Amino acid sequence: MAHTKFECQVLTPEGEAFNGEVEMVSTRTGVGSLSILANHAPLMGMLEPTELRLYKTESDIVRFAQSEGYLQMADNQCLLLVEDAIAPDQLDRSDIEEKLRSCEQEAERAEEGSEERLRHERDARRWKAFLGIASST
Repeated sequence: MAHTKFECQVLTPEGEAFNGEVEMVSTRTGVGSLSILANHAPLMGMLEPTELRLYKTESDIVRFAQSEGYLQMADNQCLLLVEDAIAPDQLDRSDIEEKLRSCEQEAERAEEGSEERLRHERDARRWKAFLGIASST
């Protein structure tokens, strides 16, 4: 069964990672997983690190390792603003493991409840999610 398509754009600080029509967007917010189809009610959300899936068709799926960011769905257009959107085959497992170790060590050294500690913990969550994506490819 064909689904109605809608415009989707994924932007990072480096530029556009994706721009095209999709049938569904699957991602994760702070309150849980989310799938968006055409004609979805207006929505804004804060995104968590996960595997972003953009379904161009049921069998043609564009995947990204998605970091933190924001999602907006309005007027049948979906916009995702994220820090990183990396194709799973571009993930370097050893590099991610190194970054994860570094974040965890820095978080341990930082003062409990400090902004520095929270930043390192947030980054560690991103690298853990990316490591899971790299392991599944």
